[in-house]
Amino acid sequence: MPHTFDAEAVRTWCGLALEALGRAREGIDAINVYPVADGDTGTNLYLTVESAAHAVGAAFNGHAATGTASRPSLGDAIGAMAHGALIGAHGNSGTILAQMLRGMADVLAEQDEEGAAASEARDAGDVRHAGGAVLSRALLRAADSARNAVARPVEGTVLTVAASAAAAAARAVGVPPTGHGASAPRGTETGHGAATGHGARTGHGARTGQGAAAGHGAERAAAYGAATASEDGAVPGTRGTPATRPPAAPVGAVARAAYEGACAALEATTGQLDVLARAGVVDAGGYGLVTVLGALAETLTGERTTAPTSPLRAAPGSHALGPGRSDAEPRERRRPAAPPGSLPPAERSADADAPYDADTSERAPADGGHSGQPAGCDGEPITGPAYEVIYLLEADDTAVARLRGRLDALGDSLVIVGGDGLWNVHVHVDDAGAAVEAGIQAGRPYRLRITHFGAAAERRLKRETPPREPKRTDGPRGTGHGARGERAARSVVLVVPGDGLAALCAEAGATVVTARPGEPPASGELVDAIRRAHAHEVVLLPNDAELRHTAAAAAAQMRTEGVRVALIPTRSVVQGIAALAVHEEDRGFDEDVVAMTSAAGATRYAELAVAERQSWTMAGVCQAGDVLGLIDGDVVVIGADLLATARTVLDRMLAAGGEMVTLVLGAGVPNSLAERLEEHVRERHLAVDTVNYRGEQPSAPLLIGIE
Repeated sequence: MPHTFDAEAVRTWCGLALEALGRAREGIDAINVYPVADGDTGTNLYLTVESAAHAVGAAFNGHAATGTASRPSLGDAIGAMAHGALIGAHGNSGTILAQMLRGMADVLAEQDEEGAAASEARDAGDVRHAGGAVLSRALLRAADSARNAVARPVEGTVLTVAASAAAAAARAVGVPPTGHGASAPRGTETGHGAATGHGARTGHGARTGQGAAAGHGAERAAAYGAATASEDGAVPGTRGTPATRPPAAPVGAVARAAYEGACAALEATTGQLDVLARAGVVDAGGYGLVTVLGALAETLTGERTTAPTSPLRAAPGSHALGPGRSDAEPRERRRPAAPPGSLPPAERSADADAPYDADTSERAPADGGHSGQPAGCDGEPITGPAYEVIYLLEADDTAVARLRGRLDALGDSLVIVGGDGLWNVHVHVDDAGAAVEAGIQAGRPYRLRITHFGAAAERRLKRETPPREPKRTDGPRGTGHGARGERAARSVVLVVPGDGLAALCAEAGATVVTARPGEPPASGELVDAIRRAHAHEVVLLPNDAELRHTAAAAAAQMRTEGVRVALIPTRSVVQGIAALAVHEEDRGFDEDVVAMTSAAGATRYAELAVAERQSWTMAGVCQAGDVLGLIDGDVVVIGADLLATARTVLDRMLAAGGEMVTLVLGAGVPNSLAERLEEHVRERHLAVDTVNYRGEQPSAPLLIGIE
């Protein structure tokens, strides 16, 4: 059954987009040849959408805390999605996608306000979903916002695909195909969207005149006004008659039209940029956007979209891309000349909230960072700036306007997105320090990431380990091996919920990622932790069922960098502790993984939590303040006392047998609780040992493991 475009649809869209990008990630990385052939566009988009999905989930959880029937409005949900993408944007493509989502959020927030006002007037409750005309308007704003955020727009990129998707959506609601999404005659060089003219990039393989879009003329203004039509077809402010009101279009049909328009535009990108034509591929960022729009269409129609047959462009003259071509005959495909298995480069990343450290050991060589001319994914020398610099910035609009000018003079691929005091800055430069200093002068930069293109390309082509990094101190999200020395034979990386457990596991030689309440680590943080472990072989323990896909993506990325990673899908930190306890570096890798997996699987887990509100559970109705006993994730006991509830949970678990009880005390829980539970186990369950740790986790007062 097709969905309406409401908050739940936004959550479904996030999930489907993340799954689709997870499947397409490696292929998108492989065709990434523009603007820099660094082979990470698919990974960047995946990490960006992952951050967006986490933010939407947090928005739903926050509303659920206020009442069992409470959920966010459509504007709240898409706003959370946009904010999550903004703070977690990776690379040029992720930054542009974040701005597109912000454009959609602006329109849908307006829809929320208008709907609420109308509902108040007729006393009918909030309007919490949007129809086809509003979606068309949102996609148009998204395409415009993305184009305006790019300092020097180029046709044949994700901007072109976004514009064509918006134009197709506009046609679906009866709007003439004008504006950026409309095709212009060959040789047209008008407006902001042309490959030449105001703000256009020249000299980077852009073909002028082929597929250039028409500019912001009167026709575009008319199209935008028509795209703001209400669901009954009336254009606001026109006093229209029935003859001027186009019929309302279902939101699913508009989403499907946008997806198909994007597919058609993606097919044409090969002919719009020389670098794409030489490699025989379509634009990687455009392919990623098609994937995201396909997930939106699937969400709003209830029908699975047929993805393009492959991220790789077919031989000239064929038509491999587009809806409905999954059964196309096999064709000889031309792939960029990348070595087999070469995927995303290692990313040198500062800790999430750490200030910029100018004392780095990796500097641009005197010739601008290109000595040796390392080859990119297409086998050609990388000739652009040496560094990609990304950071979040707290600054006002005036300061950001000055920052745009400074960074545009320093490098290229400049994209600054955001607003309301928070911005995501992306630029390619030779002087990374100058780019960061410009941000410091504009406001407060943080979450700094600097990638050296030349070093990344050399590692991919030569299959070398990442270069030695400067000595660094670990931030609050991770502990482990700080400075890089000789690569270890094997290491364990695991996620824990508290500082006490982090110290315990680090003392045992593991590399640790500490999860904050309501803020699970993203794939990039797990990748950073595996790199910090600096080992040839790594065992990854996520210790949370919801981190399974995130951990799998991190493991897959690190395997492409030559690290042998085994993922053991632990669902609780007590399972991770059990696995770590039997870890032995001296035995064979496979044997060690089997032993750790067996120990984790033999550990049943439970936790005690305090209910925040009245709610239905499998054990009945709980009230705010009740103590909940959960076994394997399900509520089985509701009590008023922590000690009594813990005893009941232990008795239920030990009724099925057990030899060892592990107790992990949360923040603020007295040690006497563990002592009294140990006494209870000794008295009631013979030959069962008990061990306890101070985990200091803030979310659960007690974690229990039974081996």
